[in-house]
Amino acid sequence: MTDILREDRDHGITILSLNRPDALNALSPALFVALRAEIDRIAQEVESVGCVILRGEGRSFSAGNDLKAIQAGQKPPSAHFQAETLEAIERLPQPVIAAVQGHCYTGSLELALACDLMITGESAKLADTHGKWGMAPTWGMSQRLPRRIGVVKAKEMMFSGRTVNGQEAVDLGIANLCVPDDDLLNAAIKMAESFTRNSWHTLRADKALINVGQNNFLNDGLIEERENGPGVAPDMNDRLKAGFKR
Repeated sequence: MTDILREDRDHGITILSLNRPDALNALSPALFVALRAEIDRIAQEVESVGCVILRGEGRSFSAGNDLKAIQAGQKPPSAHFQAETLEAIERLPQPVIAAVQGHCYTGSLELALACDLMITGESAKLADTHGKWGMAPTWGMSQRLPRRIGVVKAKEMMFSGRTVNGQEAVDLGIANLCVPDDDLLNAAIKMAESFTRNSWHTLRADKALINVGQNNFLNDGLIEERENGPGVAPDMNDRLKAGFKR
């Protein structure tokens, strides 16, 4: 059984599913290797993949880092392979939507935060439990969570380790939308379709420019947007003509 399932749907939507439901999709080194392979492949498929959905099979998105696998001797290919995989997700040209139900703890929350957007199911339980185990984050929690929800709220979540439910994740700004679990995948697909009906060139440009702005000082980001943006899409004129005909 493969640790990552890939499904290519209509309208340029690709669904990647963490596929270790019996282990609550715990993030083993082997799963990360499989995930990285798919991410690297999708990065080269900008003409056929317009948006990616990342989800978990079974009742949980993921319980987090698979400490049992590590204790059993599994090792990643390199010391920072997991963190670099999350960075590869963040760098994907295409938008990535995390569809989160059930457990989403620590390492899996870091994984979800590497995605551009998040939809939660009502069963979602999000937490940073590094402090519970006496660990410090190395997969980006200390950087991505404050950027998502602000420094004060991020510190409170990280210092306390408290659990946030699906609706509170929306209220805090971690997630975009909370829906019943049975509607979670459909909600993610609907969001993805609302993106891919627009110019994929623009989607990629928007993501790249926003990411540059978030990773630089504001003035640097504004200069990047103004001077180094990729410009208009090849299909802009056709889209304008079609729009004026409506």
